[in-house]
Amino acid sequence: MKIAVNTRLLINNKLEGIGYFIYESLKIITKKHPEHQFYFLFDRNYDDSFIFSDNITPIIVGPPARHPVLYYVWFEFSIPSLLKKLGIDLFLSPDGYLSLRSAIPSLAVFHDLNFEHHPKDFPWTERKYYRHFFPRFAKKANRIATVSVFSKNDISKTYQIDQAKIDVVYCGANQIFKPLSEAERKKIKKRFSRSEDYFIYVGSIQSRKNLANLIKAFDLYKSKTAANTFLLMVGALKWSSPSLKSAYKNSPYKSDIIFTGRVEREILAKLTASAKALTLVSKLEGFGIPMIEAYFCDVPVICSNLSSMPEIAGKGALLVNPDSVDSIANALITMDRSPIIRDQLIKEARIQRLQFDWEKTADLLWNSIEKLIKK
Repeated sequence: MKIAVNTRLLINNKLEGIGYFIYESLKIITKKHPEHQFYFLFDRNYDDSFIFSDNITPIIVGPPARHPVLYYVWFEFSIPSLLKKLGIDLFLSPDGYLSLRSAIPSLAVFHDLNFEHHPKDFPWTERKYYRHFFPRFAKKANRIATVSVFSKNDISKTYQIDQAKIDVVYCGANQIFKPLSEAERKKIKKRFSRSEDYFIYVGSIQSRKNLANLIKAFDLYKSKTAANTFLLMVGALKWSSPSLKSAYKNSPYKSDIIFTGRVEREILAKLTASAKALTLVSKLEGFGIPMIEAYFCDVPVICSNLSSMPEIAGKGALLVNPDSVDSIANALITMDRSPIIRDQLIKEARIQRLQFDWEKTADLLWNSIEKLIKK
């Protein structure tokens, strides 16, 4: 069978949540199924490290699709003609975008519908594209995979899609995420936080991650405890919100808030493993990979009590109201002052993390493919 895969988000040193999903799951699937031929469709030059096995043929398809107008050109003109030319049997799109003009059977992976519920967190052109096309992609797809039960229910309800058409495919954590020795943690703290403890946030630095409230909660935590603890914000800086800029600018503790930018994955694993706790207080997440990475590092988590986060976190995290600065600040204080609670969370996380493994992700995604094949 010939399977074409939309791999335009496999960009060297720039992988984020969806990119890691593509990287980890396809690395396993392509090696496990040498009997099938995979065509990886890139929209620009690719790194050879993404060609995981001999049954992968990489193809660069123009134009580079990084704007809604170019999304349309790429998916509605470039992709359909190429799929037909290659005689493709199935089109897998791990970022959810499909071609409405192609008749090739398709499997779309929807990670969340953030743009439907929080449209103002997205640039105008992006949200217009998403809200116009994704309902159509949902109906066009022969099957849909998504990364949590929450997202499955949300997709079904928002787009009136039969739940039998949607499969849950949980994400995992790379094996480099693991506990560190005290000596190794000290080295990381010396390098990144002036040898002090720190809370960590991992992800894009943008408004939809509710980082303004996280910064305000950190201010409140500092004022109540006078602790020397830092807040590390790890990820690409995408200032897109006046409220986020203002929260940082007006923070009396901004010298203790460190923006590291994007870091190599090996460094990210060490940063995560050296943290006092990981924070993820978004109002909506389809999954929240950094939480599971923290779990595998024996680092406790503070996360929102909304969307998929309680489902993924289980009993291994302190759940907070993301709209309440007090709620987030109190969780930071608890992590700082209650080692018994931290230890209990870590014990629960060790149980919860057993559900999440990229090998399982790959098998579940392949099961979705097989359901489509057998129709």
